Amino acid sequence: MGTKSLSSSTPQWNYDVFLSFRGEDTRKSFTDHLHFALKQKGIFTFKDNERLERGKPISQELWKAIEGSKFAIVILSKNYASSTWCLDELTKIIECVKEVELTVLPVFYDVDPIDVRKQIGPFAQAFAEHKERFKENIEKVEIWRAALREVADISGYHLMAKCESKFIQDIVGAISHKLCYASTYAKNLVGISSRVEELKLHLAIGSNDVRIIGIWGMGGMGKTSLARVVYDMVSNKFEGGCFIANVREICEKDGLLPLQQKLIHQILKEENMKIQDIDGGVLIIKNRLRNRRIFLVLDDINQLDQLKYLARGHDWFGLGSRVIITTRDKHLLKILEVDEIYEAEGLNDGEALHLLSLKAFKQDHPPQDYLKLSKQVVHYANGLPLAIETLGSFLFNRRYDEWKSALNRLKDYPERKILEILQISFDGLHETEKEIFLHIACFFNLQPKDYVVEILDCLGLYPDIGLRVLIEKSLLKIYHNKFLMHDLLQDMGQDRVRQECLKMPGKRSRLWQYKDINHVLTENKGTKVVQALVSNIPLPKEVHWNLEALSNMPQLKLLIIQKVQLLRGPNHLSNELRFLDWSEYPSKSFPSSFQPMELVDLRMCYSNIEQLWKGIKYFDSLKSIKLNHSQNLIATPDITGVPNLEKLIVEGCTSLREVHSSVGVHKRLILLNLKGCKSLCNLPCKFEMESLEILIFSGCSKIKNIPTFAGNMKCLSKLYADGTTITKLPMSIEHLTSLKSLSLRDCKHLVCIPSIICNFKFLKDLDFSGCLRLKKLPENLGNAKVLEELDVSGTAIRKAPSSIVLLENLKVLSFGGCKGLLSKSWNKALGFDLMSRRSLDFAGLSMPSLSSLSSLKTLDLSDCKFKAIPNELGCLSSLQVLDLSKNDFEFIPESIIRLSNLKELYLVNCTCLHSLPKLPSSIFYFVVTGSSSLERLPDPLMSKASLELSLSLPDCFELPDIEAHREDSFKILGREEICIHDSNEDLFVPAIL
Repeated sequence: MGTKSLSSSTPQWNYDVFLSFRGEDTRKSFTDHLHFALKQKGIFTFKDNERLERGKPISQELWKAIEGSKFAIVILSKNYASSTWCLDELTKIIECVKEVELTVLPVFYDVDPIDVRKQIGPFAQAFAEHKERFKENIEKVEIWRAALREVADISGYHLMAKCESKFIQDIVGAISHKLCYASTYAKNLVGISSRVEELKLHLAIGSNDVRIIGIWGMGGMGKTSLARVVYDMVSNKFEGGCFIANVREICEKDGLLPLQQKLIHQILKEENMKIQDIDGGVLIIKNRLRNRRIFLVLDDINQLDQLKYLARGHDWFGLGSRVIITTRDKHLLKILEVDEIYEAEGLNDGEALHLLSLKAFKQDHPPQDYLKLSKQVVHYANGLPLAIETLGSFLFNRRYDEWKSALNRLKDYPERKILEILQISFDGLHETEKEIFLHIACFFNLQPKDYVVEILDCLGLYPDIGLRVLIEKSLLKIYHNKFLMHDLLQDMGQDRVRQECLKMPGKRSRLWQYKDINHVLTENKGTKVVQALVSNIPLPKEVHWNLEALSNMPQLKLLIIQKVQLLRGPNHLSNELRFLDWSEYPSKSFPSSFQPMELVDLRMCYSNIEQLWKGIKYFDSLKSIKLNHSQNLIATPDITGVPNLEKLIVEGCTSLREVHSSVGVHKRLILLNLKGCKSLCNLPCKFEMESLEILIFSGCSKIKNIPTFAGNMKCLSKLYADGTTITKLPMSIEHLTSLKSLSLRDCKHLVCIPSIICNFKFLKDLDFSGCLRLKKLPENLGNAKVLEELDVSGTAIRKAPSSIVLLENLKVLSFGGCKGLLSKSWNKALGFDLMSRRSLDFAGLSMPSLSSLSSLKTLDLSDCKFKAIPNELGCLSSLQVLDLSKNDFEFIPESIIRLSNLKELYLVNCTCLHSLPKLPSSIFYFVVTGSSSLERLPDPLMSKASLELSLSLPDCFELPDIEAHREDSFKILGREEICIHDSNEDLFVPAIL
């Protein structure tokens, strides 16, 4: 958390506590014990026999001590009132209560508060003597009496038959709590209050278990400040407390022994106890603390041994104990099995601006003319308190132009103090983890997770474990499935690379800024130091690079060039490349010297490549080839020498005419994507790819026959052949027993579907939409027990197979546009119970009852020429989307109200529709267009007033009471929008609330 200036948080008194007592009563007993206990708690206490300097007037020094104390403990014993010295002290104390806000805590030590208040018992005798002694100054005696009455009226501590040690413990605890530096400290920490309350909830102070809580976050996030505030607020409630700061730093310099010594001394208050070695320290800590209720903070833990020798587990501490561990490494907390992990988060923009203002301007808000620049600083710091404090202090008392200059400098030269703190976590990483961190900082911040993992895997950096470690060490996060690195951590990583050679970017391991890449490739400044080059500018740009510079980068492992337009390609590429992605590669082929034996992933989209290589080339490491939209590519390469290839993607290569026969027999290929290769006409005659899972040749309009599938193709789960000219599927499809998804959309020559596919146990998705010549589905369709989606819209199917009712897992069903010629009575064909059963004949799709399809969520029966809708429609309890557009029915059954999950209803161009029933309140989108015969709306239109509705009523010329219904609808609907179309325009009228 961010802090205000130190002066504002420093106490303004000289002593925490002033002790007022009668020496002969308690000096060597109760007062001495109380004084010792206060000292142990670190409470600075004035006790006259220790603090008065020799030769100075006692009264004057005493008065200063009282005036300079925060609290006064008045120990009222039997002989207290007999001492004029004590009474003068008390009088001064009462004066300071009123003048300097001194707080008094009376302790009634073996006396009754009533005796003090009324001055009876021993106090009566004392005042009788004072009255006689000061009969010439009786007013002084009355002042003393008044002071005693006033102090007796203050709620204090009454020692009667109580245990004195427990009594002292209560007093010290109360003083410690009331002093509460934490409250003063916390007031000077911006944004601390809500975070303190959250952490206290995690601690659950009231419960009697042992709880260990981790505070986890990146460096400079305020973990230590938060732990310190909470410790100072609650540690006085425990039998002992210890805050060990900077564990990492102390451990690196002096080892663990001093830390164990400090823990024991602070909690046990045994300064003479010596620990011989760390193993002995473990025994002492465990044996001496396991029955004590303690509060321990271990700050900045970075090694497991630190936990092992300081706080190995819950059983080391007594019931009710609390341990807070601050760390940048989440994994350590998991190993220790802490009870909860609290993630320290940065300041929001408002808090950050407040903190910056305090540091830079010594006020709560920045001056108006500095507001814009202040917001830029806040944006740069991105919520990190360390950065805001550092920059704010640096910018204090500087002119406007100096602020602007400093901000511009930060872009190239980040603040060194900030980087040094952040770099601590980086320095503790494994070498491969450092490489991953630098790659993300330079190239892949905010890039999709899967994409980054693929590249890092190609580079041999073990990303699964490496990325997990970076996340656990607060160096990386996953946000919306993208890797997110804090801006200042990114700056730290990039700065580390710049430091490799400040003047010459060509001598750095990584190049990512366009100005540096342009300089190196234009001036031919490449060197063997360069291992990664990623150029990804926002907009396409024509460049004039001297690609000979690439020949000077023999250690280049990662090369990504996108959105740059070059006239010619390179004459040389590094044979050490592991990942190559060059969009719009200008040459027709690779350099003849390019033999990248380590290459794992090759991506050359939109390239001018005609042929990757001729004959057989051996690339044992190559796993993926992607040549999308390379319009000059005429054939796939011979991949006989690429035994580990898993992906071959040539989508949109419109000149591709041939797939090499080696593809059809490849043993490791998982994905073959030939989508949109419009010139492709030659496929291998047989597919024997035993590892293939996805096969795509959608849009290959010249493909007339799908090759024969061999019996070893058990892994194929997805087959997409949309838009091809096939007439049927090969019988060998029976070998694809793992098929989950089959799409033959817009195969306009397809005439039949083999029934064998319905026996596939894993089939979930069938799409035959747009297959104009397809007239029927297999009768055994119901055997596809796990089928979830079936789309036959736009086909020539006239009758649905009766077994369709067995598809209990079906979620999406579309028969849109299936206008068969079969003429039957609705009742007989569908088995539905209608209001009138006698004369409802129609020409249209014939279907069995769908009432058993309890999982159905989307149903499209548009343009099927239905003349009636059955009452059993209401049985589809899971239905969310219903499209009945372009049918000839006059009414919708009342049972539709039972569709409690229905969200969307489409009734487009239902020209015979006369009226609407009461609709489910769950609907939020309802479209009625072209319903020229509509005579009435539901009354009320909807059953729920708060419904969100988009209602469209165009060309309803026969709706006589439309105006009245408009008014009623406006009163009923809360937030909806009604759209009424006429021949001239669409009028949107907001509902009247």
